[in-house]
Amino acid sequence: MPKKNMTGKASPSHIMIPARSTHTPIHSIFSFYSDNSLHTRLLTRSMFRETGHLDVALHPYFDCPDPGMSRPAPSPFYTLRGAGAPLNTLHFSCHGGDSPLLFSGSGKGAIHIWNLNTRRAEKIVESHAGSSVIWVSTLQATSTLISQGRDMQVCLWDLSEGRREVVDSVWTGSVGFCQCSMLETSPRSYLLAFAGQQSEEIKIIELPSKTPVCTLVPDAKLGMVMCIKLWQPDSGPGPLLLAGYEDGSVLLWDVTQRSKLSQAKAHPEPVMCLTFDPKRLRGISGSSEKKLSSWMVDRQNNLQIQECVTLVNPGVSQLCIRGDGKLLASAGWDHRVRVFGWKKLRPLAVLQYHTDMVQSVAFSDHQDPKERLLAAGSKDQRISLWSIYNEGADTG
Repeated sequence: MPKKNMTGKASPSHIMIPARSTHTPIHSIFSFYSDNSLHTRLLTRSMFRETGHLDVALHPYFDCPDPGMSRPAPSPFYTLRGAGAPLNTLHFSCHGGDSPLLFSGSGKGAIHIWNLNTRRAEKIVESHAGSSVIWVSTLQATSTLISQGRDMQVCLWDLSEGRREVVDSVWTGSVGFCQCSMLETSPRSYLLAFAGQQSEEIKIIELPSKTPVCTLVPDAKLGMVMCIKLWQPDSGPGPLLLAGYEDGSVLLWDVTQRSKLSQAKAHPEPVMCLTFDPKRLRGISGSSEKKLSSWMVDRQNNLQIQECVTLVNPGVSQLCIRGDGKLLASAGWDHRVRVFGWKKLRPLAVLQYHTDMVQSVAFSDHQDPKERLLAAGSKDQRISLWSIYNEGADTG
């Protein structure tokens, strides 16, 4: 039996990823919103440069099992409503504990903790003095939450036994949108990287001690640091950090040596987001333009630009690789979520549901592949959850 979403409409229980697909274009019109956000300004500039006007036809594509037959767009498995503000960040915690949880951070300072069994907000934490929450994560157990807000604070929360208390905080001094990155270095010990007070600097500290580790500042003027990713190589010293900058460059840093290892020009526009696969030593980044740039780290720790993926519409807010390394999801400024096979970057599906910019995507960490979900948070104040079951399929 097909399941029903929150609107009462029937929706498929899984989005099946076929081994082969053809695509049928369906046209719609995107209208611009007159806010002053960096995303909108970059999107307007990019689209005006390419089209000469501010209304552009979109061409979403859907996987079709038969070349001569299109099928309607899939609906979300279910949706979560009630955030009351744009959704900036999502984080799953589905292993351990009694119930799988999804954490969301909103533009009005609220952190919702959604119980995925009841599909309701189990707890709401009012945080960061009402400032926008741009990043959330958990430390080991779901009772310890860490959040980053536009109030220039990173807060550590104790949520155990019904508490909602800030037990520690770090002042970042950054007024930008760069999300923190965290890496577990040993049991109960973490590195936390964040953009510093100066626009180009990245600060790294140890948690929970808050001991400073290093400050990373490029020699050349690259503009504001836009996105960062800590990771630990399987061999050799570590950890390392990848950073995307306003001038479109991606830099690889050695945290221990406090030095730059390599640099590559991935985009002509600011790097809005990046993600990295430590097993394949391969990453991908997005910007305000109509492409994703794929790159790799070779054995000498040199960044090498690889192929690019051309998008139908400009602007990507976030990228996320599923834990098994099979799928890549992108959050589009054109309201859409795109799913690619991570190995060959083959387009698999375009998920149309939201009515405004998609700002965050996240894959769940369920142990059972059949329970895995893809979540998307949007400026339209809704979270869509999609069940993508592709066991045995050639995701490419």
